[in-house]
Amino acid sequence: MAITGRAALLAASAALLVGLLVPSWNGVLAVQLVLLFAILYDLARAAPVRPLAFTRSDDTIVRLDESASVELSITNPSDRPLRALVRDAWPPSTHARTLDNASARQRLTVPAGERRRLTTVLTPSRRGDHHADRVTVRSYGPLGLAARQASHAVPSKLRVLPAFPSRRHLPGKLARLRELDGRMSALTRGEGTEFDSLREYVPGDDTRSIDWRASARQSLIAVRTWRPERDRRIQLVLDTGRTAAGRVGDVPRLDVYMDAALLLSAVALRAGDHVDLVAYDRRTRATVQGRSGPSALADIVSALAPVEAQLVESDPRGLVSAALTGSRRRSLVVLFTGLDAAPVEEGLLPLIPQLTSRHTVLVAAVADPAIEEMAGGRGTVEAVYGAAAAEQSRQERRLVAEQLQRHGAVVVDAEPDHLASRLTDTYLSLKAAGRL
Repeated sequence: MAITGRAALLAASAALLVGLLVPSWNGVLAVQLVLLFAILYDLARAAPVRPLAFTRSDDTIVRLDESASVELSITNPSDRPLRALVRDAWPPSTHARTLDNASARQRLTVPAGERRRLTTVLTPSRRGDHHADRVTVRSYGPLGLAARQASHAVPSKLRVLPAFPSRRHLPGKLARLRELDGRMSALTRGEGTEFDSLREYVPGDDTRSIDWRASARQSLIAVRTWRPERDRRIQLVLDTGRTAAGRVGDVPRLDVYMDAALLLSAVALRAGDHVDLVAYDRRTRATVQGRSGPSALADIVSALAPVEAQLVESDPRGLVSAALTGSRRRSLVVLFTGLDAAPVEEGLLPLIPQLTSRHTVLVAAVADPAIEEMAGGRGTVEAVYGAAAAEQSRQERRLVAEQLQRHGAVVVDAEPDHLASRLTDTYLSLKAAGRL
């Protein structure tokens, strides 16, 4: 039972009235009797909360940078109207609110034997699965002096997918892919390693493309045309260890990895390639195998949604083993990890030759914009020292990248806003050069 502020106001009013009209009465006793009667009447007329029935809309899926509306229906089976304050509780990271931007608590009136619907707007700030907590209902009587209250478990789930801000680059990348694939007019035809067709020689064609055997059977010179490889395999390996938890700008490194992986996957799947994915630190956190076609992107997005960076040092041997296990045939292995000198030199670098001997290896890393900003500081002594430290950090990253390149890996090191675009451009360049 809950007693409201109205009860206190009624008690003060009753005390004043009794004191004025009947001075001989015990004022405290009179107030208590009046208040008790009012509360009992209010409780008797308040709708019961235990028998209430609840139904929810289906589980909801939303991107990290979007809002979702979830609906809750309340059925009042009693013979008294329900005058209630309802709180549909969700985790704090979902930032639950009502449609009019008020708090998560909503006032509701449900006539006897009828049903009403509540809408809660969720704007999550974290990826993954978020589960509804409880629905708490406070049922008031007609005087608003006292209320019945109870909580009900009404399960529901909100799955928050990665934000994918780099999807704005997708039309441009697909246009370049069509150009490479020869499906649209271009000044130069994309080259690859898969034979496409024969056509008549025109001045300016590469003489190495002349098919002399076909030319001998015809009265014209025939040249072979090529198209970029299709049906290749792309293996995405995300390092979900300690370094992936660090924030660059406003987001964790892992979220930047995911954004770049999604743009690359969207283009590769549209190009007819197969995309596999594994997220690993000391054990596998997510895996997607053997997906192809544009619809496979949804499987990758769903697999990445609940993955979180772990505050443990990644096992480089297990990371490389996961990449090798998932790629039996020659593939493009894209390794999303940091370029910090100590972890790479002591752990990953000695193992890279195992990958490069069997696969084309591309290492994608996120550069910290704060380091770039510090490197330009000069105004004060502190700024000069900061610039020196930033330049030392950049030099260490360059040395690590050069070491990886000497072992045959291709390195893409870019700031968060540019990593996805540069990584996809590198994939398209490798495809055009026939290196996949």
